[in-house]
Amino acid sequence: MTKPGTSNDTFKQGPQDRLCRTAGAAAPSGGSEPHAVGSVGATFQWALRVYWEDTDAGGIVFYANYLKFFERARTEWLRSLGIEQQRLKESTGGMFVVLETSIRYRRPAQLDDELIVTASMVETGRASMIIKQQALLKSEQPDEKPTLLCDGTIRIGWVNAASFQPTRMPASLSACFPS
Repeated sequence: MTKPGTSNDTFKQGPQDRLCRTAGAAAPSGGSEPHAVGSVGATFQWALRVYWEDTDAGGIVFYANYLKFFERARTEWLRSLGIEQQRLKESTGGMFVVLETSIRYRRPAQLDDELIVTASMVETGRASMIIKQQALLKSEQPDEKPTLLCDGTIRIGWVNAASFQPTRMPASLSACFPS
C-alpha cells in the first residue's frame, strides 16, 4: 500500500514489493522507544535516551555503544528511505555490511541524556558508501545547538548474502540514496 505523498515507482521487485520510496517514514510512537525526529536537508536525525545498560562502571556511555547508536540510526535512516533490510535481502540476495569505521570521541554522554544521532551520505560507489554520523547531546534550551559528543564515518559495503563476496549494488537501490 502506498502512503499519500509517496512514490511507488522506484526499486520495484513486483507489483506489491516497494523497497524504496521518496518520502520519509512516519515516526514510531509510544513510551521510551527511540523515534525519528526528522531529516534536516540531507541529514537524518534520530532521537534516543541513554539507559542504564548503555553506561559503564564510571556512569558514562560505554564507548562501543556509540557504534550501536550509529547502527540504529542508519537502520532508521534506511527505513525513512523506504528500505527494509530483511526484505531487501530476501528480494535481491544482497545485503549491507560494515567494512570500516572511524570514530572520534569528544565528550561523554551519561545516564538519562537525550541524544540525537545523525546519518548523512558522504560518498556512494558501485559497491559501497560512506556515511557520516554524529551523536549529539540534545540541548535543554530550544535556541541552543546540541553538543557534539562523538562523530565518525562508516563505510558500508554491498555483498552477496550467501557468499559475502562484494558485488555491485543494484542501480535501482543506489537511486534511493540522496546525493
